[in-house]
Amino acid sequence: MSERVLAPPRRRSAPVVANRASGGYRIFSAVDTEGPEPAAGQFYMLSLAEGWSGEEGRPFLPRAFSVAAAEPARDGIRVDFLVEAVGPGTSRLAALAEGDELQLTGPLGQPFSTPREISEDAAGAILVGGGIGIAPLAILRRRLAKAGVPQRVLLGFRDREHSGGVEELFGCEETRLASEDGHAGHRGYVTDLLAVMLAGDEASSAVVYACGPPAMLEAVRALCAEHGVAAELAMESPMACGYGACFGCAVPLAAGGYMRLCVDGPVVRADELETALVAGAGHR
Repeated sequence: MSERVLAPPRRRSAPVVANRASGGYRIFSAVDTEGPEPAAGQFYMLSLAEGWSGEEGRPFLPRAFSVAAAEPARDGIRVDFLVEAVGPGTSRLAALAEGDELQLTGPLGQPFSTPREISEDAAGAILVGGGIGIAPLAILRRRLAKAGVPQRVLLGFRDREHSGGVEELFGCEETRLASEDGHAGHRGYVTDLLAVMLAGDEASSAVVYACGPPAMLEAVRALCAEHGVAAELAMESPMACGYGACFGCAVPLAAGGYMRLCVDGPVVRADELETALVAGAGHR
């Protein structure tokens, strides 16, 4: 596992510098003036300095978000997040405007490993993203490209409304797309594309990195197990603290016992899991 970047031990404010639409999603950016640059696969606990809890008191707690991009800025580190407004917390984050104050804690969690850290024979990477789960793969793609690691990118979406971030986060790099409604690329699941790729002669020389909804991750886990291909999955589970104190994000391991995704994950070796269909997982 790559070395984890440690977060300052407190919540801090970061000014929002941009918020733009991307398909059915939004990408908002803030400048973290105190924190370190995150590793690919790490996440932040996010809330607002003002107006976080509405009339009904929700949301009560910060929301965990994988960082989609991180670059040095004049006053610190600019961090980008991909958000879909699906509830009271994500709706408030999606409505952020330039000049608003974002409250964040991070970077947290274990990052993605390099291919050689997972398998000494690995020469490349296959990135598999679904829906809002494409976010951590975007920063991983940049880091792998900088290290000269060959990669293939497969991205899938439910429909046009639940898609976005491809051009902004993945640039002009060649990607293969899948959509369940057929609006882009292959009509079907992104795991259909992965199944074809893993059947090729060179599949064993690559490591699969995936993030997306639980059903997609479970399909990736099963396909990689079937073909003997190493994989890391960036998973999601309800989190209240981000520091492992509340045990709200505990997931069972194949060998028995549990791991806490916020400190032992969110990136997990696929062969450590009995299933990726963890109760309570999924974007909220």
